[in-house]
Amino acid sequence: MDYASYIAGLPRVLAGAGTIFRDTEGRLLLVEPNYRDTWTLPGGTVESDAGESPRQAARRETAEEIGLDIEPGPLLAVDWARGKNRPPLVSYLYDGGVLEAAQLAAIRLQEEELLSWRMVQWDEAQTLVSHEMALRIDAALKARTAGRGPAELEDGVPPSGADGPPSRG
Repeated sequence: MDYASYIAGLPRVLAGAGTIFRDTEGRLLLVEPNYRDTWTLPGGTVESDAGESPRQAARRETAEEIGLDIEPGPLLAVDWARGKNRPPLVSYLYDGGVLEAAQLAAIRLQEEELLSWRMVQWDEAQTLVSHEMALRIDAALKARTAGRGPAELEDGVPPSGADGPPSRG
């Protein structure tokens, strides 16, 4: 078997990247996609065929979706998410920092994909995003607050042997 055939036969894994933005009151920025029933963070698919890294994807997707070109801060979480009706997804969440009033006023939505955006407290955010996204955001926020490296997750929870006890929602 040649190398190209070997590579072509490997399992497929998707990659996505998103950014957690906060305002001066500690609220989270969520966007409302027109293609799903739940809200989410700014972010999307890593275009690996174009040589894009997850960090580059987070920045590009933020610029495309909300019109802000902001370099992502530290990586907060990496989640291996097993899919239903899709290949597994490796999801990277970055810290976008605190958005000032002028940046919030400059938000311009990508109308092809998004209906609206809003700033919400964490307790409300948990009711708007999917269960899987809520687990991922929660782990990322805890990693940020603790000042430790990124949270390693499998389907939103730390795997056995990872730092910290798993919490299932």
